[in-house]
Amino acid sequence: MREQGRIWMNGKLVPFGSAKVHVLTHALHYSTAVFEGIRCYHTGRGKVIFRLGEHVERLFKSAKIYSMKIPFSRKEVSEGIVRTVLASGLRECYIRPIAYYSYGVMGLTPTPNKVDLAIACWEWKTGESTAGKVRGARCKVSSWLRIDSRSQPMQAKAASNYANAALARMEAIRAGYDEAIMLNYQGKVSEGSAENIFIVSGGRISTPPLNAGILDGITRDSIIKIARAEGIDVEERDVDRDELYTADEVFMTGTAAEVSSVTEVDDVPVGDGRMGQTTRRLQELFFEASRGRDERFSDWLVPI
Repeated sequence: MREQGRIWMNGKLVPFGSAKVHVLTHALHYSTAVFEGIRCYHTGRGKVIFRLGEHVERLFKSAKIYSMKIPFSRKEVSEGIVRTVLASGLRECYIRPIAYYSYGVMGLTPTPNKVDLAIACWEWKTGESTAGKVRGARCKVSSWLRIDSRSQPMQAKAASNYANAALARMEAIRAGYDEAIMLNYQGKVSEGSAENIFIVSGGRISTPPLNAGILDGITRDSIIKIARAEGIDVEERDVDRDELYTADEVFMTGTAAEVSSVTEVDDVPVGDGRMGQTTRRLQELFFEASRGRDERFSDWLVPI
């Protein structure tokens, strides 16, 4: 990661390399942090932040679940994100706001500690998401089950949830795959390590419901809305593992992944082993919407 621009920490922009926390920060020891991943895109009308309001709202909802009182308003956080992007000097970037229990009292209970908020952004290179964009991703169904709301609140985008996901991602990469697909405790398809998942069969799109242990992804929501606006049927339902092997198409969505094709699961080709027409169409439609070329979704973009 190249250090460029500044990082917003508790209301102040500090040099990128000086944005530090204490080694006894509570979140470092107990994963008591919530965060967001947001994209800034370059368009014909300048830089825009994609669905900024929805991301900030989800950050506050995640914090509430963890009894975390963010010491800034939603407006102040949104303004901090804009300031950080402008200070970066980047045309396009990935944005990471993170709220966390800070240094103070060590022990399992986080609430005696101050809540800090930081916002960073960095360049997101196309090469970091080649799998699924330029070529189809090869995925492995993970041996690690996706935790669900009986264990932790899955509608919070919390750092602790991603320890489970990291195990699945590392397992898949060690085995020579690009990404993991996780099943829940019922044996149904949940999501990737950091993406929501969709299948296409007979022209119909299906995606696991929120109660399958998935994050309520903002890119997922965008694709559902885009598809329905195009007259494409989308159903939220439980998806069985074997449907991954028999589907015509499989694709994943996320802030980093955007819309990424899956062309192989457990060494079984999906469809004809190439990116499908529906996936490609949605990939193109998402590109148009996020770059300000589709007026139907112009309210998703915050110009800066």
